[in-house]
Amino acid sequence: MSSLRVFLVSLICACASRRRLFEEVWINFSTCGLIKVLAETCSSSDRHPPTMTSTSDLEQLAEIELKKEEEEDQMCVTDAPSVPPSSPDPSHPYYDVARHGIIQVCGDDNYGRKLIVFSSCCLPPSHQLNHRRLLEFLKFTLDQYVEMDYILVYFHHGLRSSNKPSLKWLREAYSEFDRKYKKNLKTLYVVHPTNFIRIVWNIFKPLISHKFGKKLTYVNYLAELRDHLNYEQLVVPADVARHDEKLLAAQKGGPPPSMKTPPPRPPLPTQQFGVSLQYIREKNRDAVIPPVVSQTVAYLKEKGLRTEGIFRRSPRVQVIKDIQKLYNLGKPVNFDEFSDVHVPAVILKTFLRELPEPLLTFRVYNQVLELLSVESSLRVSRCKQIIESLPEQNFIVTKFLLCFLHMVSQESIVNKMSPSNLACVFGVNLLWPRHGSFSLNALTPVNIFTEILIEHYHAVFGSRSPPAQVLP
Repeated sequence: MSSLRVFLVSLICACASRRRLFEEVWINFSTCGLIKVLAETCSSSDRHPPTMTSTSDLEQLAEIELKKEEEEDQMCVTDAPSVPPSSPDPSHPYYDVARHGIIQVCGDDNYGRKLIVFSSCCLPPSHQLNHRRLLEFLKFTLDQYVEMDYILVYFHHGLRSSNKPSLKWLREAYSEFDRKYKKNLKTLYVVHPTNFIRIVWNIFKPLISHKFGKKLTYVNYLAELRDHLNYEQLVVPADVARHDEKLLAAQKGGPPPSMKTPPPRPPLPTQQFGVSLQYIREKNRDAVIPPVVSQTVAYLKEKGLRTEGIFRRSPRVQVIKDIQKLYNLGKPVNFDEFSDVHVPAVILKTFLRELPEPLLTFRVYNQVLELLSVESSLRVSRCKQIIESLPEQNFIVTKFLLCFLHMVSQESIVNKMSPSNLACVFGVNLLWPRHGSFSLNALTPVNIFTEILIEHYHAVFGSRSPPAQVLP
């Protein structure tokens, strides 16, 4: 090892426990600059391939930085560790991993893309967790959603030397995630990034394509996620929330970003998104089916029933925002102008997701979660009981929507959207808890319930037909 490289690494080690001095060193020797210096020195003096040597030094630097972060955390008063949102079924094939709550599926983001969360603070010490099983569980979870657009949120806080997977494991994980996992990943949010993250990113940079690299977004404060996600549905561990509060309190150079949402404005008379079914009905000449629902369903019935992967793709975010604005201003929307049947498909999902109360109401949420305890032969009957208990307005719209989804499922040979696949897309848009967020444990009964509504549409909805009922 050259004398310059020894000096640099020794200097960083000596400064690891002294934040101000470390920051000065970090400014003078940024990650990219350090790579360049080490690579050039190695090339001229050691005659070894520069990438391998610089990577080795960066790995050592990453370990130093992680330990420094741990020391800083230990100087702060900490509360009890986070508790997983809920305990999975002990019969879960990956119960040994799932019980820690490391990975959570939290419904959809604001634009219909599935939202998956990885929380480092939930990782137990490495000797208590088989990291190979962790990788398998992550793939097992993603396999249910990778055929549709999805996003990942990585909460970095809580990663320590005692619980972190090795860099070798990270390399293996990246190599095992083939194109099907990377293609439909739209954004990877890294929340509360540290120098450790930036060092590791530089280690992996030679392996990561430019296209994939553009999907990475650093998020410094939880408040920033509100611009992109349905924050209320997000599973945020208590440790992460406390860490965010600490960062906000320590922030200098201006007021911290507020976590408070602005006071709600009175809805427009023509408002369609974010208002109740009753409000829409009163403002639309007593129309029992909201215009957004009737128009998107009519268009999709005519031009989208045989589209492969319908409801699994998401158009550009700005397109969805523009159409929402048109609807809310009471202006006509012509979906032919967009030449993409996925646009009305996402608009329909977005409308359902932005209802103040889910279409199936908060009241039935716990009843649906209990569905797994009902014998399989009795589940259709139980689902019928739950649906028939809905208020009339909710029942009418639900029957209209499920009639259409049943039509979509009948074309599954062509469009690949079976009742099960449709349930995976629509379940979280029809039902969610009044307080808190979806847990991975709740997805199974919600999806089974939705699948039964689609597959057994006639048995579930056939015996109740309100006078105002209309069908697509």
